[in-house]
Amino acid sequence: MPETSTVLPALPALTAQADRLIELGVHEIAGLSADEIRAFAAGADGDGALLAVHPERAPASALAPLLRRDGKPGFVVVDMADVDAFTPHTVELPGTPLYLVTGVDRGDHMANWSPEEALPALGKEQRTPLVLTEGIHWVLQQPEALERNRCFMTIGSRLRKANGALDARTPAIWISNGTGRDGRERRNAPKVGWCWWNNRHTWLGFASATGRTPGAAGPVVRPE
Repeated sequence: MPETSTVLPALPALTAQADRLIELGVHEIAGLSADEIRAFAAGADGDGALLAVHPERAPASALAPLLRRDGKPGFVVVDMADVDAFTPHTVELPGTPLYLVTGVDRGDHMANWSPEEALPALGKEQRTPLVLTEGIHWVLQQPEALERNRCFMTIGSRLRKANGALDARTPAIWISNGTGRDGRERRNAPKVGWCWWNNRHTWLGFASATGRTPGAAGPVVRPE
């Protein structure tokens, strides 16, 4: 088990990330023009940051199939049909269609921790957990962020049930083994699934960031 997080290459420049989102058609999903995304990237102050579209504009169900690994598209597990109901929890997103996520880290050093254990630890590190759509955006821009035995959870997204309690499922992104209901044809495909709040997995870290900013102006939103 890794004791520290693997250092990944720097994210592409924001202008390159904008082009990638446009290539994938994310701007159309979000109801934005290609020019709007390019203008945001060109004017944003965030070297090394991740360009993200607000989940209200580009939900996880629409983004997951855009993931690719070994030529296979990403997918959401069949027992997470309510994936888009997992909304930001303990984190605050900028109220803009596009925003930046700074200091993204996969959290390899927390592998084999439960979400219940990891959330307060991230707070002590002055870090904020990624929401699911931010994790998908990261892998869209940097596919090597997802590798066997070093995948990650996105516990900034939780589902609030009708009775007010939090659903015990917590979202994660990993690589399918092609077993069970995934189907053999999906072996090695990127997979959006879930794990229980109190369970530990040796191959799942906890993706987090140092903060979020609406881009060229406005304060970075940091965890309390």
